[in-house]
Amino acid sequence: MSMYLMNDRFVKDDEVTVSIEDRGYYFGDGVYEVIRVYGGAMFTAEEHIGRLFESAAKIRMELPYGPEEMIEKLTRLVADNGVKEGHVYIQATRGAAPRVHQFPGEGVAPVITAYTKSYPDDAPAAEPAKLKSVADIRWLRCDIKSLNLLANVMAKQEAYEAGCTEALLHREGTVTEGSSSNMFGVKDGVIHTHPVSNFILNGITRRVIMQCCEEIGQLVKEEPMALEDVYSMDEFFLSSTTNGILPVSEIDGRKIGDGSPGPVTKRLMEAFDAKLPEPIATR
Repeated sequence: MSMYLMNDRFVKDDEVTVSIEDRGYYFGDGVYEVIRVYGGAMFTAEEHIGRLFESAAKIRMELPYGPEEMIEKLTRLVADNGVKEGHVYIQATRGAAPRVHQFPGEGVAPVITAYTKSYPDDAPAAEPAKLKSVADIRWLRCDIKSLNLLANVMAKQEAYEAGCTEALLHREGTVTEGSSSNMFGVKDGVIHTHPVSNFILNGITRRVIMQCCEEIGQLVKEEPMALEDVYSMDEFFLSSTTNGILPVSEIDGRKIGDGSPGPVTKRLMEAFDAKLPEPIATR
């Protein structure tokens, strides 16, 4: 039976309860993170939890304990559930209170919940992604990793119904990111990606990629990409916590390059893989 984290307690799945008055349920009033687990170890946990606290601060929510204690609890949760390959999900809502839009008064504490998910040992490697362009109708604070994901859900569904892996979001023809990923194009050996702003989430995997690029001398231009230009890219890839770096084979039914991962993408994937933690048993 799986264990869950609820505030400062570890409980079994049949003990998990959420109040009908939780503001995460009513308003999506909360923030979350997903941390990848490789070989039993969380990858970039400090960065993810740091961003969780940044998101909480942006919505004026004070979490009940600090980053170090939160990482300790998640580390225990991963170990208790025996996760080798998978991820841990953590979210914080503003708490349970009678339904009014403004913040509740004193005496209402944030609610922390977390759980883990293991991936099958025989899970096949992900195939290159197919993307469908979808208008980006999200709110203007995409830099906050909040629970308000309805626009992302609708975009992902539109892509899914078109036989695609992910939605390529754009605001009036300017590519921003994916419904649950960051986007990168490669032209003449140069990587292009949207700059960090309120229009995108500064992905943790994106940050690792930028570090890899600096270390291997890969040129990156952080500037807006026009949707009409992505079809002529030599290579294209997306990044996310669960997928790492995932090559893109086609966008809106148009093949990118020859449809297979290109040399820049492959080199970057190798640099990224070199940063993954060793299995705990071999340390």
